[in-house]
Amino acid sequence: MVDPASFVWTDGDWHGIPLEEAVIYELHVGAVTNAGTFDALIERLDDLRDLGVTAIELMPVADFPGERGWGYDGVCLFAPARAYGGPDALRRLVDAAHARGLAVLLDVVYNHLGPDGNYLRQFSRQYFTDRHSTPWGDALNLDGPGSAPVRAFFIANACYWPHEYHIDGLRLDATQALVDTSATHLLAEMADAVHASLPADRHFLLIAENEPQHVKCLRAPEDGGFGMDAVWNDDFHQSAHVALNGYNEDYYT
Repeated sequence: MVDPASFVWTDGDWHGIPLEEAVIYELHVGAVTNAGTFDALIERLDDLRDLGVTAIELMPVADFPGERGWGYDGVCLFAPARAYGGPDALRRLVDAAHARGLAVLLDVVYNHLGPDGNYLRQFSRQYFTDRHSTPWGDALNLDGPGSAPVRAFFIANACYWPHEYHIDGLRLDATQALVDTSATHLLAEMADAVHASLPADRHFLLIAENEPQHVKCLRAPEDGGFGMDAVWNDDFHQSAHVALNGYNEDYYT
């Protein structure tokens, strides 16, 4: 059993960092140290701070089948991967980062779930829909019959990380694959719910990866946008990838 109330936090004076102060270092918990755990990463935090980093961004940590994974095929969205140390180890990492003045961002994947170990269909067939498609198969049902609990599931997950783990922001993976024709897009509803759940002086960043980099992601909801704080810009990475190895399919077209 995991009791989130049993962990003793020491970051009571921490309020996160504003976007303009964010110097983000993206890392994979399983690969950045020899041990590949949250606790082992604590030992590297001073090095990152001394480098000039103000925020670490963890590639997805949602649990997955097996002991090694890239992160983007997670299936247990509310469970920090047991291979990395589990829930309290993640709390120790975040608490230690905050003690050093480092924010912790988390990469989350809401556009699909991994093909192995995903049991959502056993609870309800309405989690997915064939009305839309994604590069990973059937889309999540965000706008069809029975979609309200599906939307609530992902919004609850977004709210979960700042409250139970003191995470300072989310990088939302491939938001162009969140196909939603509802009057209020899932991202706008999610941004509103997350910010409404936090104190007014708490900085919490929402960064959308969006392949076409639609400005709508950044516009305020009252202007028809989604209310994200930033958009992940892959242009340099994709161009460099093509220049270096000539591969120009999928994301690299």
